[in-house]
Amino acid sequence: MTARTTRRTTAKSRIAAVGAIAVAGTMLLTACGDQTKSNSSDSASAKTSDGASAAASPADLLPADIKSKGVIKVGSDIAYPPVEFKDGSGKTVGIDPDLAAALGKELGVEFQFENGTFDTLVTGLRAKRYDVAMSAMTDTKDRQEGIDPETKKKVGEGVDFVDYFTAGVSIYTKKGDDQGIKTWADLCGKKIAVQRNTVSNDLAKAESKKCTGGKKIAIESYDNDLQAQTRLRSGGADAGSSDFPVAAYAVKTSGGGKDFQIVGEQVEAAPYGIAVAKGNDQLTKAIQAALEAIIKNGEYEKIIAKWGVEAGAVTEAKLNGGS
Repeated sequence: MTARTTRRTTAKSRIAAVGAIAVAGTMLLTACGDQTKSNSSDSASAKTSDGASAAASPADLLPADIKSKGVIKVGSDIAYPPVEFKDGSGKTVGIDPDLAAALGKELGVEFQFENGTFDTLVTGLRAKRYDVAMSAMTDTKDRQEGIDPETKKKVGEGVDFVDYFTAGVSIYTKKGDDQGIKTWADLCGKKIAVQRNTVSNDLAKAESKKCTGGKKIAIESYDNDLQAQTRLRSGGADAGSSDFPVAAYAVKTSGGGKDFQIVGEQVEAAPYGIAVAKGNDQLTKAIQAALEAIIKNGEYEKIIAKWGVEAGAVTEAKLNGGS
């Protein structure tokens, strides 16, 4: 979920809660991101029998091989509630699966989620194990270009993003024990637990470099966010960080709301994007058109409201809107 953000080179900001946290989401989640460097959905057209131009449906834009299979394979780290997670029966649920189901109806195909660790999702796209990655992945220029955010070196082919939500990054601590932590600067000399290859992880590295007096931020990185939460819960870290919807969900649900608390304000608000491998323009445009359709017909709004994260809603489908 990341937000799950860098969720940056291979992925989750997976810089990113159920109706029970709707109030918290409305108060704290801000919908922002670079909206100036992106494109609205492209309008495709087809000729009718009388020669007039008619708008093509999203399904008409799909690549032939996906149409014939009737399936879009989705790579996702399914351990990032409430964005994507397994419910008590083992079913994959959350914001992303609900949105994917609505997109599938527009496209006439089924979105099949396949579980993978967040830091392997982009490589899975390159290897064609997945058609898309949908996992609270923050749309960033580094990811678009295949750049490692820390070294700024190119590490592989980038991806294109269809942006569908906005979220920032939050810090949370054990409830009643914030140890004076209100901002990232307050983490100098302390230990933070995060999911690796996320924006939270990248931000912790960047902030640690700013620390003075030899008091760096000790960073413990885990395969998924739930492992990081367990580390904090057990007292093995001073704080945790993840996308705001995920942090708010953890605060509301872990230990019946008795384990964690959010401290300070969320930062690094940016768009989540559905990632598609470079060169797969037909699929990208089809998904963009389908997202535009569910925004216009109201299905998008219903899903976002169901999970109580209306403040992160987008009003149009953007392509590569991250910065």
